[in-house]
Amino acid sequence: MFLIYLRLTVLRMSEQRLGDVIDDHCVKCRRITNHSIVSLVNGEAAKVRCRTCYHDHDYRHEQAPPSKKELKKAEMQSALAADNGQPAEDTLESGKKPKAKSEHA
Repeated sequence: MFLIYLRLTVLRMSEQRLGDVIDDHCVKCRRITNHSIVSLVNGEAAKVRCRTCYHDHDYRHEQAPPSKKELKKAEMQSALAADNGQPAEDTLESGKKPKAKSEHA
């Protein structure tokens, strides 16, 4: 009987409620700060409000969004994978630069 009571107590304490304070990455502050839970979906935080700048955003599970440098790197790798290592059609195979169009007409 004590085990059943203990399990119910642990389950109740781990449930999140509106207004609870949790840590999350704030995009506006650009760091991990305290956040209040604003919205719950299936018992888990869906939207949170930063307690420093009061910005509302989706709960990110303390994960910072990828930097622009990382996004460009991933985009380049996916483009190379789709290209299968062959040069693009618009590049010259001879290595010569294309002639610039003359502005004088």
